[in-house]
Amino acid sequence: MRVEIDKRSGFCFGVIKAIKSAESELKNSEQLYCLGDIVHNGMEVERLEKIGLKSISREEYYTLKDCKVLIRAHGEPPETYEYAQKNNIELIDATCPVVLTLQEKVKSSFDNFRDRDGQIVIYGKKGHAEVIGLDGQIDNRAVVLESVNDISQIDFSRPVSLYSQTTKRVEDFYHIADTVKAQMKPGVPVEIKDSICRQVSNRVPHLKKFVLDFDLILFVAGHKSSNGRYLYTICREENERTYHISRTSEINPEWFEGVESVGICGATSTPNWLMEEVADWVRERYKE
Repeated sequence: MRVEIDKRSGFCFGVIKAIKSAESELKNSEQLYCLGDIVHNGMEVERLEKIGLKSISREEYYTLKDCKVLIRAHGEPPETYEYAQKNNIELIDATCPVVLTLQEKVKSSFDNFRDRDGQIVIYGKKGHAEVIGLDGQIDNRAVVLESVNDISQIDFSRPVSLYSQTTKRVEDFYHIADTVKAQMKPGVPVEIKDSICRQVSNRVPHLKKFVLDFDLILFVAGHKSSNGRYLYTICREENERTYHISRTSEINPEWFEGVESVGICGATSTPNWLMEEVADWVRERYKE
């Protein structure tokens, strides 16, 4: 059995920054709160919880005072910072630079469009931390589209500035963009702002080639990871024997019938140590 881990899979720089910030702070503190899971990977969250990181909900955050809280890579709306300032909460801000730049662009577009009664439209998952942070920059006035089926929410007689959650699929974003442009009233301006992070989309061509070299693909990612679902879909389209797992206990031995080679890859929220653990699981049972 040949077993190989994709060298280009694993954490993106935004997630690396957040985890290093947590680990650094926990060297000097017994406990550090994190607003939401630091990364959409249950195994990595469990590892960090063992050294003192405690994930809290938004509701729990608004009961805290006199403590330290980590802002994860997804970013936060302005009211999170305002509450911290009023309640002596020290924020360890690990917002991804890409997300931070996007927040500023969304706010700028909103300010520019205000006099023209324009609309900020965001292609993303409702309730996702990044989308909450983006919407918060403009007083929660964004039109959030989860798919092309939601575009009826847009008033096509008013200007539109279309953005995307950074981890969405590029092809889906441009399908929505083309559909919106086709329905705009004549002369009404529409801005298409491709804000998808290339840390995710740039992995696609490589993954398409990688998965073709193996009989079986184990795609390792948390089930809540948006970019994980996207990249898994890409892999599955190229190699139908691709399976999405979040940990070794989810591996089904029946998958390996007739298999001579296994490729292991993952999302930008997947730690390298977890892919190594999956590889070791396979090697122990199916000697190379």
